[in-house]
Amino acid sequence: MKNQYSYTYTVLRYVHDVTSGEFVNVGVALHASEARYLGALCRTTYGRLSKVFPGVNAEHFKALMRHIQNRFEESGERLSSELPFTSPSDVIEIAQSVLPKDDSSLQWSPSGSGRTDDPAQALEKLFDRMVMRYEDKQALSNRTDDDVWRHFKKDLEGQRILQYFQPKTISVQDDEIEFQHSWKNGKWHCLEPISFDMATADNIREKAYRWMGQLASVRDAADQFKVYLLVGAPQQESLQPAFLRAMSMLKRIPGENEVVLEKDALDLAARIAGEVAEHKRVD
Repeated sequence: MKNQYSYTYTVLRYVHDVTSGEFVNVGVALHASEARYLGALCRTTYGRLSKVFPGVNAEHFKALMRHIQNRFEESGERLSSELPFTSPSDVIEIAQSVLPKDDSSLQWSPSGSGRTDDPAQALEKLFDRMVMRYEDKQALSNRTDDDVWRHFKKDLEGQRILQYFQPKTISVQDDEIEFQHSWKNGKWHCLEPISFDMATADNIREKAYRWMGQLASVRDAADQFKVYLLVGAPQQESLQPAFLRAMSMLKRIPGENEVVLEKDALDLAARIAGEVAEHKRVD
């Protein structure tokens, strides 16, 4: 029988008008102290939010959601290596250290609790139930880049190496690309999730062309770097030919690049973990 762990969770709410109390759930954080697990999932799409509360600054909102989720990832890596009794027992204390309680539009809900044998899966289920359940079904049918990253992130978390990743901007005189998940071992290793789970073949082709152009434009950067393109395939069988053409395009991008499919996520995480361990021994 699998171990059952107690956990607490809190929901992140976007409160548009404090007076009226109207809000939309935009994230969930979960802490299971006995399992030494801390995680959070925040939405990075804003379709429903903009419909309910017109005037939301989309780019600012997405950047803020990524910042909060990254802070939880950093704290989760730290807590996983500490003794259980050194971490707070309730998620609220941790959540408020990431986003303090104030009069802003982002507020944490009172904590809830439960038991699970898989805290990461419990977080996924809470996120789907608390945050994504009211999304338009058509919007949910296609996965975003962040959905693809969540798939790869699970195996990186399992190897306990997320703490070694950081944002890195690769730039040339007239262009730049910011990678959110990078680590340095002689050169920069940059992980970039790309979802081709899109509505049409034209969407897939245009996205592949865009990445070809972006990566080609910074190939002469002063920083040495390798890009791992973490690819999510389309769910619609009819889009497979367009996807295969997109894969062929990505593999022709000049510079040091590697295309990694979702089925190879565990192998990639294990390989990077080995390189991180070797780098630590050399240092």
